[in-house]
Amino acid sequence: MMTPMRYVFLVLGIIISLHYILSFTHEGYGRATSLSTIKDRITSPKVPPYKVPLADDYYVKKNITSPQGRRANATVVMLARNGDINGVTSSVKQLEDRWNNKFHYPYVFLNDEEFTQEFKDRVKTITESEVYFGLIPRDHWNQPDWIDEEKATKAREDMVKNNVIYGGSVPYRNMCRYNSGFFYRHELMQQFKYYWRVEPDIKFFCDIDYDPFLVMQDQNKVYGFTISLYEYEATIPTLWKTVKEFTTKHPELVTEGNAMSFISDDGGSTYNRCHFWSNFEIADMDLWRGEAYMKFFNFLDENGGFYYERWGDAPVHSLGAALFAKKEQIHFFNDIGYRHEPFQHCPQGNAHKKGKCYCDPKQNFDREWYSCLNRYDKMFF
Repeated sequence: MMTPMRYVFLVLGIIISLHYILSFTHEGYGRATSLSTIKDRITSPKVPPYKVPLADDYYVKKNITSPQGRRANATVVMLARNGDINGVTSSVKQLEDRWNNKFHYPYVFLNDEEFTQEFKDRVKTITESEVYFGLIPRDHWNQPDWIDEEKATKAREDMVKNNVIYGGSVPYRNMCRYNSGFFYRHELMQQFKYYWRVEPDIKFFCDIDYDPFLVMQDQNKVYGFTISLYEYEATIPTLWKTVKEFTTKHPELVTEGNAMSFISDDGGSTYNRCHFWSNFEIADMDLWRGEAYMKFFNFLDENGGFYYERWGDAPVHSLGAALFAKKEQIHFFNDIGYRHEPFQHCPQGNAHKKGKCYCDPKQNFDREWYSCLNRYDKMFF
């Protein structure tokens, strides 16, 4: 072989040898010079660099499971309209970042109209959990035909004159009635026992590194809250009178060792208006599905106070939990930082540090004059 050709083959051999050595010893070089990469460069369309996705090996690999290795039969539930999508995604994103990316509980979204494809797509973008979208039956949502519309209209007009919040709104009353007695009956909810109620435009301030549903399940809790306060008297003028009529008629349904002292300062003669703020609830739906509460809700519903007054689901749920559960079964989630305008619960002391909370501890509704937490605490003294 001619000498010049020997040098050519020698140089080629050295280059090929170096290529293989570098391919095995330097991962980045091997990836950059692999046949698949070269092929992609040749066949891929020309695009700006930022449009080329990063390789998978840049990302942290997820290997997160429940530390207990088990989950409760539970879901997150939200009542929302299509127009709420920005507030919905904000709330879901926060819940995912603070908690559910570790536990992957499913979501149920309920609406009195069909959800749009845009709504569904945007929600599914921010969670890897299973998501269900449900349509509320019309007879569960709309004002019943047996309501005296003339009487209801007069009541709304009077509330508007007196500047009662949502006093003139029929849809708000529909929502309160639905949340009080129907959401847990929806076909999508039948597969679950526990729920965490979330609303659009709320904030979660702290990391939640445990499973609240398992706390409920293992400790036999049936109702959990973060904020409690007094109800507006103008919205419930005859609610307690109606409740007393029910308990007089059905004393056998009232649970011994209940939370009566939270809702009444005189053994049940009057209602002190304390209630759990139901825009945050973690609860056992068997409480609502049981005989006592179902009869209770039907009795209230037949009275018409959801429309002749403006009974909210917060006092109705609170009264139901207080009467039909033991006081020890009602749980204050002290370590879950939460805000629904205009009030917030910000964990204090070690709970604030452990949860890496970003809320200001001084901005905490718990000890404000309008809070009922002190009455909850006194039940256990």
